[in-house]
This record gives sequence, C-alpha cells and structure tokens, in this order.
Amino acid sequence: MKLSRRDFLKLSGASAAAASLTSVGFNGVAEGAFQPVRINYAKEVHTICTFCGVGCGIICHVRDGKIINAEGDPDHPINEGSLCSKGSSIFNLSYVYDSKGNFKPNPKRLTRPLWRDKYSDKWVEKDWDWMFERIAQKIKETRDATFEETVQVGGRTVTVNRTNAISWLGSAFCTNEENYLFKKIARGLGMINVDHCARL
Repeated sequence: MKLSRRDFLKLSGASAAAASLTSVGFNGVAEGAFQPVRINYAKEVHTICTFCGVGCGIICHVRDGKIINAEGDPDHPINEGSLCSKGSSIFNLSYVYDSKGNFKPNPKRLTRPLWRDKYSDKWVEKDWDWMFERIAQKIKETRDATFEETVQVGGRTVTVNRTNAISWLGSAFCTNEENYLFKKIARGLGMINVDHCARL
C-alpha cells in the first residue's frame, strides 16, 4: 500500500485522536469501570526535592497527616513538572501501596542504624546513641594515629595539620547550609579528602 505524505499525516492524526479518546474512557463507560482518584480530599503541599542540589519542585498530597502521593510541580520553573528517577520514587521511600491498593509504610525503609562487626556476615540493629559514640571513637582513634602537623617540602618544614586516613563525603540529601557546616567540621578535624555526591 502506497501512502502519500498527506495520507500519512491524516492517518497519524486519526490514530492519535483515537488513542486520546480511548485514554479518557471512551471505551469503558460501564458503571464501576473506573477507580476513584487516589488524591481525592487530599491537601496539596508544595515542596522541594531533597535528593540533589537542582531544587526541583514537588507536590505532595497529604491526607490525615500522611503523604499519599508525590509528583512533579508543573508550575515550578526548574523542572516544570518532570522528575528524575530518584525524584519520582520519593513517595516510595516512606510508603507503598500493596497489590490490593492498601496504603502502608514501606517495609524496606531503614529506620534504625545497622552495624556489621569486623569479619561478621550479619547486620545488627543498634540505637543512635551507640552509633554516634562509636563513630566519634573511631574518628578520634584514626585521627590521633595518623595526624601530621608538618611535612618537609624542598628542604623546609611546612605546617599542614592534616590526616590522610579519613575522608568525608557530603550528602546530596542535605541542604547547602548543612553541607557547609559538614565541610567546616571536616576541615576542622584536618581532613583533606572531602568530596560530594551530587549527581549533576
């Protein structure tokens, strides 16, 4: 079958129109064929995605103090309603819908720190106080064992006050202000290996 360019455009337009009519429910008018909108009676809360430094806008739908849906904000000047794969999954960090459509907390979400001891193959739940104490203890031990006050450069002594044994990785999940404070802490401890994990 030979199609002219004009015929091809007509056929494409007719196909697009048929597809759009099908998507709005032209083929399913039987009673009970449509499910109610999940965000009915929910309050819209506008926020910013916390995954990286881009600052995409997100609309969270909140009902009874819980987020029931999250999607890109079409009025936001940065993302104009689109979200990356991380931003699109922001709702599922905390909540999921099971196969029956029931809303529940995400069972895979970590809410307590996990610790795996040296040579162990098992993760053990610890409380936050224990974890903070352990991190501070390891930082102090490592810094004391590896701290350099001076180095020799070209026959002269240069003050460096640093440790090469500890590194710091900034978090794209934190605000600029929080990362600024983290960098001050890292530099104050003498760390020179400082990086950031923003995926840009």
